[in-house]
Amino acid sequence: MIDRPTYMRLLRLYRDQTLIKILTGVRRSGKSTLFRLFMDELRGSGVAGEQIQCLNMEDVDNASLLDYRELHRHIKERLVAGKPNYVFLDEIQNVPDFQKAVRSLADKGNVDLYLTGSNSKLQSGEWATSIAGRYVEIHVLPLSFREFVDAYPGRWSRDEAYTAYTKLSSFPQVAAFPGEQRQEMADRYLQDLYGGIVLKDIMDARNIREVGRLDRLARFMADSIGSELSVKSISNAMTADGFKASPPTVEAYLQAFRDCYLFYKADRYDVKGKRMLKTQNKYYIVDPGLRQLLAGKAARDSGHLLENTVYLELVRRGYRVSIGKVDLWDGAEATRRSVEVDFVAQRGGETLYLQVSESILDPVTRERELRPLLAIRDSNPKFLLTRDYGDELFDGVQHVNVLKWLMGE
Repeated sequence: MIDRPTYMRLLRLYRDQTLIKILTGVRRSGKSTLFRLFMDELRGSGVAGEQIQCLNMEDVDNASLLDYRELHRHIKERLVAGKPNYVFLDEIQNVPDFQKAVRSLADKGNVDLYLTGSNSKLQSGEWATSIAGRYVEIHVLPLSFREFVDAYPGRWSRDEAYTAYTKLSSFPQVAAFPGEQRQEMADRYLQDLYGGIVLKDIMDARNIREVGRLDRLARFMADSIGSELSVKSISNAMTADGFKASPPTVEAYLQAFRDCYLFYKADRYDVKGKRMLKTQNKYYIVDPGLRQLLAGKAARDSGHLLENTVYLELVRRGYRVSIGKVDLWDGAEATRRSVEVDFVAQRGGETLYLQVSESILDPVTRERELRPLLAIRDSNPKFLLTRDYGDELFDGVQHVNVLKWLMGE
C-alpha cells in the first residue's frame, strides 16, 4: 500500500477527538486504503483488535446492516466497555438514515468514528445538515505528484516522472500494474472507472437517462480545463455539437460532476475589491489520465494540464483556490483592462498569488506572465511556477521550478 502522509497526519491529528471523521472524494482515490493504513497504525500503537470494527456498506455480506437500526445494534454489541473503540464505516451513504446510527454511536463517549462516502448521494450539503457541527471532512484526492514519484522509486528522472504522471493516472491502483503493460491496463482501468462514476454515481443519483448528452458534456469539460466558461457558453457549444442542452440542464449536470468530484470549479476573484465574481468560472478535472481518456488528442495541451496539476495540489494543501482578476491601466490611452492571475490561494489568514507557465525563457512570454503579478500591490507572496530550472526573483515575484514546488521542496 502506498503511504499517504498528508491524510495520515490529519487522521492522527483528529484521533480520539469527539468529532466524526468523514473521508470524501472521487471513487478509488484511496479512502478505504487509508482506513487500512490507519487501523494498522492503531494496532501498532497497542490498540487491541477487538477495539476496532470496520464495515464496508457495499459488501453483500453486510446487506442485513443496511437498516440503520441493525447497523447500530451490530456495532453496539461489539463495543469493548471501559476502553476506546474505533469504528470505521465505508460507503456509509448506502445506509438510509445512517446519521441516526452515527449520532447515537458518537454519543457513547468511547467511540471514535470514521466514515467514507460518495458525496453524489449526499446532495446539497447533507453531511452538514444531518450531523451539523459534529464532524470534520477530510477530502481525499488521488496521488499527488510527490506520492506518485514515491510509488515508483528510482524508475524515472523527475521530468520523466511528470510525463508518466500525466499520461498514466494519479489513481493509486495504477501504480500496482506491471511496467510492461501499465499503460494498456491503466487505460482500461480508467475507462471502467469513468463508466462507474457516470453510470452509478451520477445517472442513478440524479435519475438521468440521457447518457450520450452527459458523456458529451464530460468530454467537452475535459477538453476545456483551464478555460473561462459560463453555463450559457457551454449550452451553446453543446447545442452546436448536436447535443441540445439548455442552461438549466447544463448547470444540473455540472453540479453532478462536482458532487462526485470528477470536476472542480474555480470561481473568479477580484483581487482589488476582495470579492468573488459570479461569471466566467474555470473547471479542472480530478485526474490527468481521465482527461487523456475523455479529451483524446486535445489532452496534449501541456500548459492547461500543468495548470490543472497545480490547482489540485493547492486543494490538497488545504487552500481555497480562485482565479484572480487584476485591473491594469494603459497610461498612454488612459484605459483600464483586466488581466488574470492563474490562482489566488487562501488558507486561514494566508493568501498566495500564483502564475503557471510551461516556460518563460522567451522574454515576451516572461513579461506577459509577470505582468498580472506585478500589478498586485499588496505584500502577499507571489510565485511564478514553470518547468524551467533556475530560481529567480523578479521585483518580488519568486520564480520556482514547478516540479520542485510539487515535491514540496
